[in-house]
Amino acid sequence: MGNLHDSRNHPLSTAGVLISLGIIYGDIGTSPLYVFKAIIGSRVISEELVLGGMSCVFWTLTLITTLKYVYLALNADNKGEGGIFALYALVRRYKAAWVIFPAMIGCATLIADGFITPAISISSAVEGLRINYPHIPTVPIVIIILILLFFFQQFGTNIVGKTFGPIMMVWFFMIGTLGLFYLLPHPSVLRAINPMYAWNLLMNYPKGFWLLGEVFLCTTGAEALYSDLGHCGKSNIRLGWGFVKIALLLNYFGQAAWLLTQQGNVLGGNIPFYAMVPIEFLNLSIVVATMAAIIASQALISGTFTLVNEAMKLKLWPSTKVRYPSQIKGQIYVPAINWILMFGTIAVVWIFKESSAMEGAYGLAITLNMLMTTTLLVFYFSTAKHSFVRTWGIAIVFFTFETLFLISNFHKFEQGGWFTYTIALIFFAMMFVLLKARHLRDQHTEFVDLKHYVPLIEDLQADMSIPKEATNLVYMSVANSKRYIDSNIIYSIFKKRPKRADVYWFVHVDTVDSPYSSKYSVDTIIPKKCFFIRIKLGFKADHRVNLLFNKILHDMAESSEIDLISHYDSLHKHSMPSDFKFVILHSLASVDSEISTFDNLIIQGYRFIKKHSLSTEAMYGLELANVEVENVPIMVGPVAKVRIKREKEDAEREKELRYHGQFN
Repeated sequence: MGNLHDSRNHPLSTAGVLISLGIIYGDIGTSPLYVFKAIIGSRVISEELVLGGMSCVFWTLTLITTLKYVYLALNADNKGEGGIFALYALVRRYKAAWVIFPAMIGCATLIADGFITPAISISSAVEGLRINYPHIPTVPIVIIILILLFFFQQFGTNIVGKTFGPIMMVWFFMIGTLGLFYLLPHPSVLRAINPMYAWNLLMNYPKGFWLLGEVFLCTTGAEALYSDLGHCGKSNIRLGWGFVKIALLLNYFGQAAWLLTQQGNVLGGNIPFYAMVPIEFLNLSIVVATMAAIIASQALISGTFTLVNEAMKLKLWPSTKVRYPSQIKGQIYVPAINWILMFGTIAVVWIFKESSAMEGAYGLAITLNMLMTTTLLVFYFSTAKHSFVRTWGIAIVFFTFETLFLISNFHKFEQGGWFTYTIALIFFAMMFVLLKARHLRDQHTEFVDLKHYVPLIEDLQADMSIPKEATNLVYMSVANSKRYIDSNIIYSIFKKRPKRADVYWFVHVDTVDSPYSSKYSVDTIIPKKCFFIRIKLGFKADHRVNLLFNKILHDMAESSEIDLISHYDSLHKHSMPSDFKFVILHSLASVDSEISTFDNLIIQGYRFIKKHSLSTEAMYGLELANVEVENVPIMVGPVAKVRIKREKEDAEREKELRYHGQFN
């Protein structure tokens, strides 16, 4: 589950480093299972190919993972939180509207990657069984593991999670030891540290440049280092990466050493990782590898829950049910996303069958994600930090390398990259529709000066000829200050059907840049009779508005600002609590508006998404409360022009006929 602790509560400790191994390094830690297998493919094994590939892997892990993510990105934290939305929240305060688009693309591609990572990681591990059992069907085994993995998400992972760190520690010791076993007799393979071997592979080897797409697989889990910053803390992640990088490089160099003993051959059905394992330890290594792959998948699923939850709070994702399956703070479970991911990963396994076939779909979307992170990092260091050197350094180095990776991955599009790009495009289109629909609503929602309506509110409260709607009437407001209020609310109270209440409440919920902020302010419009509440919540805080509103009411009752005892005489003498009614206003584009085809598409798309997402009352936790939902028309364009003319002559003629008819 997404675990949303403040990373300032995570000082450097052995336990913290161990937790980081379990939560963060699963994806990048299982990459040795398939990276060299992808680089070699069906090519004849040669020194140029092996040392060039090893050099590319070494420098990719050094430049992209270590320099960009472990050093630079972890310094761009939002009060201890990381990830694409934390970075967006840091930079959006500089009033650059365009920064929302890299964040949306990054989110869409990261979720799309979630369909591939569990499938390729678990498939790569399980395929090791074919060494001893050549005809074993691995697809059903992988699908069963995936079904169990997603099924157990709803129960929480706090118990299983405690074992993640130790298992990954065993995994990294195992892969490091295996690599060292082959490296020691062949130390000459360390020549690959020289970047000229990488240059030679990319420039001189036949179609060598396109091998960058396979090399990129070694760093696909790097984004997790930044996204999960709040789970473990900066120091623990950095120290953990030191250990992980050594283990990964030892294994990669060990695989390269083994491959050099196979020059002139092709891999065939061999998997370089498992080829290094002594036969008597093979089954044990497959079990450990499968557990590590499951942990990698679990971390990605949890990260996806967190990402979607943040997107919902930023109103970039349709409202969907969020559950809290354990008492651990911030542990979340998003049922809809869980089952979508499950069916998606099963579809990947069913369509592509082999991990080697999935390599085409893997990594293509994540290169785009990394470019979006780089874009926001460049903007952050140029605006927030005013760091000229870091800004240009990041821009030149990482835009160059990541663009090359993106171009080299394009050849994978027909091999399976179309799958992740299609998924990412669907998610981006959905977020784009929600963003544009919100802009349309904000652009055309009118606000009125509330002070002009105070006498009207007081007169309405005193008018006994109008039946009382409720003792307390609560409106969710778009306006964020007591000075102005939505004209829709005034329309609902006075014009649609007068709604008399003893107390009116206008509640506005703000999502602020600080991740865990949870504050509120109260403005008294009419003492004891009308209040404006502004709730400020961080993009990682719990947005359970009903519970928060109840807490605010009790705070105000304790300070004697309001009376929570029923105003009805028969109930008041028994100290029964006062009644509340919530009014949810849905803005609908008026049929009388003349709008462009594009705006019409946005509105239709928005209505479709809203129809299939969680209701507003359920989102605010008001399902069991007294709620009334009203549709209020808003004009999203000029009023449609209509023409009609009264036929005066015909009317006069008809009058004459009736006159003559009376006298004939």
